[in-house]
Amino acid sequence: MLLNRNAKKWIIRPDGKEKVTGALRYLTDLTAPGMLHGKVLRSQYPHAWILSIDTTKAKQLPGVRVVLTAEDVPGLNLFGIAFPHQPVFCQDRVRYIGDALASVAADTEELAEYALSLIEVVYEPLPLVDNPETALEAGTIMLHPEGNLLHQTSLQHGKTNILEIFDSCTHVVEETYLTPRQMHTYMETEGGLFIPEDNGRLTVYSPTQHGYKDRFQLARILGIPEEQIRVVSSPIGGSFGGKDELNVQPFGALMARKSGKPIKMHNSRRESVISGIKRHPMRITMKTGVDQEGNLLAHQVRILADTGAYATLGCEVLNFATEHAIGPYTIPHVDIEAKSVYTNNGVSGEFRGFGGNQVIFAVESQIERLAEKLGLDAWELRKRNLRQPADPGPMGQPIVATEGAAQVWAKAQASPLWAERQRYAQPQPAAAAQEPWLRRGVGAALVMHGAGLGLGIPDHSGGRIELTPEGKIQASFGFEEFGQGLYAALTLMLQESFGCAADDISIVIGDTDRVPSSGSSTASRATTMMWRALQRLKPAFALALLEQASLVCGVPAADLATGAGGIHHKGDESGEPVVTYAEVAAAAAAPILAHTEFDYPTTPEGRVGAHYLYSYAAAIVEVEVNMLTGRVKVLQTDHVIAAGPVINPMGYLGQIEGGSVMALGYTLTEDAVMKDSRYLRHNLDTYLVPTFSDSPHRIHVEAIEELPEGDPFGPRGVGEIGSIGLAPAITAAVRQATGIWVNKLPISPEDIVQSIDWLEGVEASD
Repeated sequence: MLLNRNAKKWIIRPDGKEKVTGALRYLTDLTAPGMLHGKVLRSQYPHAWILSIDTTKAKQLPGVRVVLTAEDVPGLNLFGIAFPHQPVFCQDRVRYIGDALASVAADTEELAEYALSLIEVVYEPLPLVDNPETALEAGTIMLHPEGNLLHQTSLQHGKTNILEIFDSCTHVVEETYLTPRQMHTYMETEGGLFIPEDNGRLTVYSPTQHGYKDRFQLARILGIPEEQIRVVSSPIGGSFGGKDELNVQPFGALMARKSGKPIKMHNSRRESVISGIKRHPMRITMKTGVDQEGNLLAHQVRILADTGAYATLGCEVLNFATEHAIGPYTIPHVDIEAKSVYTNNGVSGEFRGFGGNQVIFAVESQIERLAEKLGLDAWELRKRNLRQPADPGPMGQPIVATEGAAQVWAKAQASPLWAERQRYAQPQPAAAAQEPWLRRGVGAALVMHGAGLGLGIPDHSGGRIELTPEGKIQASFGFEEFGQGLYAALTLMLQESFGCAADDISIVIGDTDRVPSSGSSTASRATTMMWRALQRLKPAFALALLEQASLVCGVPAADLATGAGGIHHKGDESGEPVVTYAEVAAAAAAPILAHTEFDYPTTPEGRVGAHYLYSYAAAIVEVEVNMLTGRVKVLQTDHVIAAGPVINPMGYLGQIEGGSVMALGYTLTEDAVMKDSRYLRHNLDTYLVPTFSDSPHRIHVEAIEELPEGDPFGPRGVGEIGSIGLAPAITAAVRQATGIWVNKLPISPEDIVQSIDWLEGVEASD
């Protein structure tokens, strides 16, 4: 692994020991005296009219304290992070198997479950819309008043009639790619504790990626001012986008307000599967043409995304997919059309990579196919078409120039693992004498990924830093910690900014009563926003500290500097402080603090959703394919990442490793299969995520930290980029090992075996 070699930056995670020992209490571990247990009644049908809901028997059951339906919602009976679209409780119609009809709070969890069984619902089943293609056909039942089309996008540049360009191409590849409905599979399922306070306020302890957005939505549902709600979100046992949207919060909040008692909720894995959002399955058809020299000339893309029953962030995911559908390449003639469609399937929404994983699998696969037609090395084909630093973004928008694309290409080209590809230039056994049924191959992919929410979407942030009465430098941000290592990254940034020790630092995050709004912990934005905030906060805060210290010790402020334990003589920050931070705090007549507010950097012009900051990455993988069973195993991976300075090497490495293993499941095993709009897999005994034994035996990460001189934007987040390029790299390696093209994820062992049989039949006939 080649990362920042500064040993001082390799620190143990501040929350690491508690997590690995089990001492850490997640939000769903919390309890309160006199609490009730809450449960939600979900629909028996994926699509039906609701003729009646009778809760009489449930309400009469001893120990049942609250039973709620739509008529008990005092405010807006809708939620949705982008716009309110999904019912809290359905009234007249259910549109997917996870729809909520009622909720119950009882003395015990078992009693609440039993009470749900006593609620009588009379349905009139409706025709299913379980396929996005048929959803758009004339005569198909409409799932919403506006129809079955949630959103459509298009992107065109170059010649209007792109078919003329294809006619002039030397080679054209047209293929359709299918990607799966993936579950986030966080260890801690949705839940939390909802406490009505004596002063009339409500405290919500529940996993989220955006506490302030949750507070805003809950205030609309409850019909009360936002200030009457406190959301405490950290720590969280994983999210990956799945807890960005409200889940159990509306039900827990409503029942707590109604009962006047704390409500504990915690979804079972089955409940989480049924009601939770998933990665959008997509059908992507690409047609790409090149000239004889390997210059990409034309690229036509058609995307069809299954967004399920409700919108959540389906529009934004489609926008992102459209933007990234040309990859990191310059193509003069582009024609992209994309649609996101309502069905009665499970709701699809935000997920690590945000639509990039799906389209990058397709476009990188196109590059491999074209290279083979040209008789050209695929990595060389990428180089010939790689975007240049001064090029505009994919949507023609101005973007921040970096050398990242070329740097990543060159570093990957020099990878020892990439050199192994020459050994497998022809499909051959890995160990011919002993195991001739095992074949190996090496593949690679190159990706470009935008960070932040994009142009035209509110992306405000802020932070605060202050000296506490105890003498701690306390940083407060409205971000949430859900396993990404935010505490460690912020600790290191504060140490670098002020030269202080870890013991001098206090961090407050994830509590709307105590922190400013910093925006969501999503879209690879948190690290960049914290870094930028500290750049803005440091001058004023440090000056105030030094001036107050000067008053205490009599040394001019210009001769002082912040350091470990307190204020030091400038140039002697490693020795004993002249005055401690606690002494400075005690002497201050007023609080020493600084506050900042700003927006995430966005392009000055362009289309809504267009990004400004991009990172680049390459993934190289070696696979072994069992030609008897069709099973694919990834043996080792190399990752090259150009995302600016590394703040926290341990966290950086964890993000790339974790993201790539998540992509391993996406590529090889994970698919939340639905039949007749019902999930077929409800637990982790049948929905298979990669384990440690499935992971590569070697994962190598190389960080390219250089940014152009004068770049003011600092480190880019890497929470997503490590997950995006693995799938096409694996399928390219499978192609080299077996001669089989893969266009559907996850890779099916049955399909591999059938393709092998077909290839052997062709060879035999020849």
